Amino acid sequence: MSQTTVDRAVDERLALITDAGLVAHGRGSAAYDALVTGFNLDQSVSPVVVVRPRDAADVAALVRLANEHGFGVGVRLTGHGLSPALDDQVMVHTGDLAELHVDAEGRWARIGAGVVWQRVLDEAAAHGLGAIAGSAPSVGVVGYTTGGGLSPVGRTYGLAVDHVRSFDVVTGDGVLRRASATEDPELFWALKGGRGTAGIVTALELDLLPLAELYGGAVFFDGADAATVLRTWNAWSAELPPEATTSIAFLRLPPLPDLPPPLAGRFTVSVRFAWAGPLDEGAAVLAPMRAAATPVLDGVGRLPFAAFGAIHTDPADPMPVVEDHTLLAGLPDEAVDALLARVGPEADCPQLLVELRQLGGAYRTGPDAAFAHRDAAFTVHTVGLAVPPVREAALAHNGALLAALAPWSTGGRLPNFASRTDAGWYRAVYGEAGVARLRAVVLAHDPRNVLAGGRALRAATD
Repeated sequence: MSQTTVDRAVDERLALITDAGLVAHGRGSAAYDALVTGFNLDQSVSPVVVVRPRDAADVAALVRLANEHGFGVGVRLTGHGLSPALDDQVMVHTGDLAELHVDAEGRWARIGAGVVWQRVLDEAAAHGLGAIAGSAPSVGVVGYTTGGGLSPVGRTYGLAVDHVRSFDVVTGDGVLRRASATEDPELFWALKGGRGTAGIVTALELDLLPLAELYGGAVFFDGADAATVLRTWNAWSAELPPEATTSIAFLRLPPLPDLPPPLAGRFTVSVRFAWAGPLDEGAAVLAPMRAAATPVLDGVGRLPFAAFGAIHTDPADPMPVVEDHTLLAGLPDEAVDALLARVGPEADCPQLLVELRQLGGAYRTGPDAAFAHRDAAFTVHTVGLAVPPVREAALAHNGALLAALAPWSTGGRLPNFASRTDAGWYRAVYGEAGVARLRAVVLAHDPRNVLAGGRALRAATD
């Protein structure tokens, strides 16, 4: 097909959508370029057209149009987990679905698909409440939650999907539905961890947390103390009550001027900690870690819940990265040795971050959901800078690290970490039974194979 033919097809699709009264942008416009650029600059998509719906009715109208004319539709907001499945389809950007209502008396919120977590945290804080947000409050609520939602207070409160009351969702047949435990419960199950496979969520309602303040933050140690800190953390975290959630990160940050001097341009180890119990008990619980070695920076203390992002201090600005991820059933001494050999002070490690999160606690229980692997003990996540030649080195290191940890891996993966669209990834995330159940929901609600998420699942598992 010639470029002229492609351009004509794009123009025809754009005209079709705009004639239907929808706000849309085609390739070559500044608005299009801004909307398709996600957080991870190493990933790019090239949808034919980007549509900015004003409300759920616009989303439903677009999907009905797609059914009539045979094109695919995908969705995104912040693009932290951007999927290449959006290429050559129509992309819905949910940024204008900005509804947010907090019911302080009932301790719940209604949240549009264009809302990011920090806005929810700020609004909830005005009523003395918190929310089951992720480590990066700049991400969209809906994308994070439909992937399960792993929170820095998750050992206390569980997954984000465990707190969802209902979803408003446009399914692949162009129908706007409400899904809850009593209204279309099978669709509700699929949306709780199934990401965008079963529909385009336009809003959700979820319970808020009775928590205005916590004891939390991060303690940083010199990389030379990595072995001592990791071994101490492993023993200490094994005895933690469910009021505590923790992770440990091995950081090799560049010498950037906006980083604290103790962290810039050096190898450090960060112990993240959130204590949701009585505030006056938090320091005593953390004391064994503070005594493990001499901290180079201690940022743990009483923290307003709205300042929740300070626990992980994830970057807020887009950057090009490559990632990988696995789940561990446990962390015996041999696994600690294998990890230190590849990320410790003597290792040739090209990663910006290698993170080990402790799971357990309230993660292990919750309502039936597409999200699987509640029984995993730890998750390992790597992030490397995607700039040649570091990109190639980070990819190779990812493979070597995950291979070294394979004896303790569950073989599973989580929906929101290093997501892909191949058959092996779907099986690792949902298991054979979960994939079959998710496919059944997709087939029932998207008979013409319109939605990009469902298309990717069906293509990978046909």
